[in-house]
Amino acid sequence: MPCPPSPLIENYLREAGFWHVAMIGRGCKLDPKLISALVERWRLETHTFHLPCGECTITLENVHLQLALPVDGYAITGSASSADWGAVCYKLLGAIPDNINGGWIEMGWLRDTFPEPDNDSTKLKRIRYARAYILEMIRCYLMSDLSRNLVHLRWLLKLVDFRAASELSWGSTVLATLYKEMCGATQPNKAKIGGCLSLLQSWARFCFPFLRPRVDHPYTFPLIKRWNHSASYVGIPTSLEDIQLVLDQRSEAQTPYEDPAIRAVIPDEFLQNPNAWHVKVTLVNYATVEMHQSDRVLRQFGFRQPIPVAPEVFDDEHKVDLRQLHTD
Repeated sequence: MPCPPSPLIENYLREAGFWHVAMIGRGCKLDPKLISALVERWRLETHTFHLPCGECTITLENVHLQLALPVDGYAITGSASSADWGAVCYKLLGAIPDNINGGWIEMGWLRDTFPEPDNDSTKLKRIRYARAYILEMIRCYLMSDLSRNLVHLRWLLKLVDFRAASELSWGSTVLATLYKEMCGATQPNKAKIGGCLSLLQSWARFCFPFLRPRVDHPYTFPLIKRWNHSASYVGIPTSLEDIQLVLDQRSEAQTPYEDPAIRAVIPDEFLQNPNAWHVKVTLVNYATVEMHQSDRVLRQFGFRQPIPVAPEVFDDEHKVDLRQLHTD
């Protein structure tokens, strides 16, 4: 994550729906062994983890409560090409980088061009800084891929009006990106993975007590901030082999958000429409399409569940890679 946002752009981040996620802070350290063990159990045909406790997965509910991003809104899609990306960049950011490659610009230019505003800054300067800040969050944390030094200006097109941006389903786009990266990581020739991996790790820690480090600190919102604090790893597996073993042998999982201590810190606005979490729906991120199913439907606690039959077939969609936009 980028540095904490300036209070001078708080109202813009709130209006766009990004304030809570901007307050996550620097984030927690990722555990590559845990992520690897989860990827091994990912079934790309169903977008689920096949475990002794049954089929379970990261859902819209998790995105909404862990990251505090909106999930009930318009799909983020549209044209990802422009006749003049320089004109788009100048209109919305007030500056044009020396190099724009098919709509991609360098993150370093973005950081150097938009320092934190001061009290004497104009409203227009603060708006432009807020757009740049959101772009950095999207690229470096929410929807990262392996080309971390670049960001595409297609995201900037969704930030023309902050109020309109808040009506988009940013959470489902983040989840679609993570699903896409998880599916790609199952290939034997892939050694790296993108997407919001801290969401994946936090989901696993909240759902599986035997993977959860001990944190002596009250819950805060967004819930993913729990792992920003010092933690004790005594009694939980840390090697890849041990994590694989407990995932194979242990069957207990939890529905953690029913804990009164957790419910108490979730703002009421995030609990107004829980039906949006429990749907079977396609998740859209421009040309990327991934299927989502609710954990409520999938999990069968206390029973061994067979591998589902007749899964959704998304072979054509999985061939679509937005990295192709480098040359479009």
